[in-house]
Amino acid sequence: MTITAPAARTRRMHRALDPLDALGHDGFAWFDGERAIVTSGCAAQVATGDVAEALAQLGPDAIACGALPFSATSDGLLVVPARVVRVDANGARVTEIDGAEIAPPAPLSRVPRRFSVEAAQDLADWDAAVAAALELIRAKTLRKVVLAREVNIGADTPFSVPAVLARLRRTQPGCFVYAAGGFVGASPELLVRRTGTAVMARPMAGTVARQASRQADDDAIARLRTSIKDNEEHALVVDAVVEALHASCTDIDVQPPEPVRLTTVTHLTTAITAQLAGGRPTTALDLALALHPTPAVGGAPRAAALAAIERLEPFSRANYAGPVGWVDGRGDGEWAVALRCAELDGPRARLLAGAGIVRGSDPDAEWAETQAKLEPMLRALVRP
Repeated sequence: MTITAPAARTRRMHRALDPLDALGHDGFAWFDGERAIVTSGCAAQVATGDVAEALAQLGPDAIACGALPFSATSDGLLVVPARVVRVDANGARVTEIDGAEIAPPAPLSRVPRRFSVEAAQDLADWDAAVAAALELIRAKTLRKVVLAREVNIGADTPFSVPAVLARLRRTQPGCFVYAAGGFVGASPELLVRRTGTAVMARPMAGTVARQASRQADDDAIARLRTSIKDNEEHALVVDAVVEALHASCTDIDVQPPEPVRLTTVTHLTTAITAQLAGGRPTTALDLALALHPTPAVGGAPRAAALAAIERLEPFSRANYAGPVGWVDGRGDGEWAVALRCAELDGPRARLLAGAGIVRGSDPDAEWAETQAKLEPMLRALVRP
């Protein structure tokens, strides 16, 4: 689409600004440690296939950002914000698109005090879905499929996106804390980052719950390191990411998997770096679309796993487990896998969490894994 605004202009800001103060109603937020990107206003909505052309009209500091649906990401829409505030090691700066209307700050609301929490699927439903997945694995139709379940929360007053983001920033170190309108979360999984010609991915798969004592936690991680099931699940994801990167990258380096401790779980994680090959430009968004969905959130083989998810999950994933992030006019950007998330709609919230089903999976253990993954967002929302 054509954007009539002539340019995106950047100036430095006072560093004392709290980036959340700049979040517009339905804006985008991205926090990675001390780094932040927060937006307000909408200069345009663009289809993923039109993003590069739209940003080329505005200049290198303009961005397109948002969350894309798990299914049909190529048909998703991203926002070109009217105003972008960035905070990083180089200070704070703001980019504004000439002539675009800047949105007001996100509205404040009373803190909810009364809540209802309901799992949409009971244990019998979950056991049946896992049993069906294991049958497909035994028949060699699948090697892995990720099944998710849904939890719904009701409150006595609307949830506040800035308040939820502030809690996630305090309680979820090591995660990308994000919001795209009312879709909020704290994901530990970097789908892809592009900085110049340097590319990085950090896939995660294989999970164990955190334990009460350091010794018990160390013992659980030792079991994770040697678990045949978890290492097989992890290798499927790494192999798929490397295969996808070969289409546009060279010098691909794969580090040995390492456990990463988060607040409620520990994941096996592999750092993968690469260099963009020559030829046509490949943006961070291009790379994210090529990688999604990895077996960490879909399964393997991909087509069979997606068909199983469609059949076995009694709800739409919407943006859950899809790419969330941003890309700028240079083609640089960061995209995470939208995990540990909630869709906020006034006083209602919908949470989703999944577990990878592979040979040897146990329904009770996988249910417990989803409980651990739901806990960070439950803590951020339910505060009686």
